[in-house]
Amino acid sequence: MLTASFPATVFGTNCYLIAPGRGEECVVVDPGIGVVDTLRDALAELRLRPAAVLLTHGHVDHVYSVTPVCGGTVGAYIHRDDRYRLADPLSSLGPQLVSMFEQQFGKAPTWTEPTDVVPIDDRQALELTGMTFEVRHTPGHTEGSVLFGIDEVPDGLPADTEVDSTVLSGDTLFAGSIGRTDLAGGDGEAMQRSLRDVVLPLPDTALVLPGHGPGTTMARERATNPYLQNL
Repeated sequence: MLTASFPATVFGTNCYLIAPGRGEECVVVDPGIGVVDTLRDALAELRLRPAAVLLTHGHVDHVYSVTPVCGGTVGAYIHRDDRYRLADPLSSLGPQLVSMFEQQFGKAPTWTEPTDVVPIDDRQALELTGMTFEVRHTPGHTEGSVLFGIDEVPDGLPADTEVDSTVLSGDTLFAGSIGRTDLAGGDGEAMQRSLRDVVLPLPDTALVLPGHGPGTTMARERATNPYLQNL
């Protein structure tokens, strides 16, 4: 599958484009703050047309650009337990973050809720762009955090890369770390259950594309990630 990614201007949130190939419809994952221009250029270069936006959770750094990307015709998919966050994700920004936003962009942040919001559930199979995205609910970072699993891997991986599936892990799992649980809606015990019951059973051959930072594999995380030890 064709996979492209780039970090958002603020917080470095990874935005992903997933498609069967160039010139096809694509899925956009987690369009964060300040990605609209970069995303538009990437779509034009690869001749891609957004068919859906998948949101791993409802924090503003993962959803801020969802409405301009959806454009009133493309659905935004989010777990129903985080659906409420799309009403006003800016409410979580404190004065310092608002000031940083104004310095970066020269204006105060604004928000308009996307027109077409599609609530999703655990183990739901989303048939999009000719591919299947399996939803796995992983509360802990937020109430409605999810992973999206795909039974394909990005084109162009090194020949010795032993992976046969892909997981878009949002802020549940990072390379060497996990998402924080001390924000509103976070729950340390729920995160432990999600890691034990959903993340650890993933196969070693799963490529992990997280919401922040570099990609990794489940084999590497199982062996080295301190937050997965002794679960």
